[in-house]
Amino acid sequence: MIDPSQVADNVDALRRRIIECGGTDVALIAVTKTFSVDAILAAVSAGCDGVGENYAQELLTKVEEGIPAIDVHFIGGIQSNKVRQLAAHVDLWQSVGSESVIKELGKRAPGAAILLQIDTTNEASKGGIAPAMVDQFRTTAESAGLLVRGLMTIGPTNGTIAEQQASFAQLRVLTDEQGLEHCSMGMSGDYETAVGCGSTMVRIGSALFGARPAR
Repeated sequence: MIDPSQVADNVDALRRRIIECGGTDVALIAVTKTFSVDAILAAVSAGCDGVGENYAQELLTKVEEGIPAIDVHFIGGIQSNKVRQLAAHVDLWQSVGSESVIKELGKRAPGAAILLQIDTTNEASKGGIAPAMVDQFRTTAESAGLLVRGLMTIGPTNGTIAEQQASFAQLRVLTDEQGLEHCSMGMSGDYETAVGCGSTMVRIGSALFGARPAR
C-alpha cells in the first residue's frame, strides 16, 4: 500500500540529501516498476521529475489503467519488438545500448529523446556500450534521427565507495567530453556517491516507496 504523505516526506528528504551531497538541479526519477499506479500518483503529487519503468507490458498495463501527466522514462532493457507499442508512451529512453534498438527507435519513434547506456563496470550482468564506442554510437543514433540527450550507467553491484566513484566519474567525464546535458547515474543504494560525482539525474525506487513487491 502506497502512502502518498510518506512518499512526499521521502522526496523532501532525498532532495535535501542531494543538496548536501553537492547536487544542483538533479532530476529525481521515481522508479515505479512492480508498484501499482498509486505509486505514480504519489510521485506526481510529491513533485518528482518523472517516473521510470523497466518492463514493457507492465507499462502498457498501467497506461491502460490510466496514469497522470508526468514524463515517463523507460529504464530497463529495451526489446526491439516492443518499441512500436511503447513509442507513444515514453518520453525518454534511458537504456539505449545496441545498434538494433537504435535502428528500431529510429524507425518507430523518429525524433525520440534517448540516453546512451554506458558500461562503466565491466560486469557481465550490466548492459551498455563500451566507453570507447560512445562516439560511434552517438553518430549512429543521430543519423537515425534520434535526439541524444545524455548518457546513463548502472553502478557496480555491491561495489565499494571507491568502485562506485570510479564508475560514476568515468560517466561524468564522458558526458562532458560529449557536451551532453544529462548524466544519469545513481539509485537508492548509491545516489549519494553518484551526486558527488556529478549526476544530473537519479533513479530512485525503494528509498521512495519502500520494499519492492514481487513482479
